[in-house]
Amino acid sequence: QSTAVINPPQSAIIAVGAGEKRPVVKNDALAIATVMSCTATFDHRVVDGAVGAQYLSEFKKIVERPSVLLI
Repeated sequence: QSTAVINPPQSAIIAVGAGEKRPVVKNDALAIATVMSCTATFDHRVVDGAVGAQYLSEFKKIVERPSVLLI
């Protein structure tokens, strides 16, 4: 996991970690899933934190189901 540093004139940047197998709970049972960590850094003079959180939420949906890009 890492944190990206913004270089001017950027207003945001996403750091994406490698996928790794981790224990998760699915249907009340322990299972193994490939999990990827993503963090975002925003310049709050340009991007409001709430808007950044909405962006990350949509990013998560697309990464989990890339087929939504075809719709």
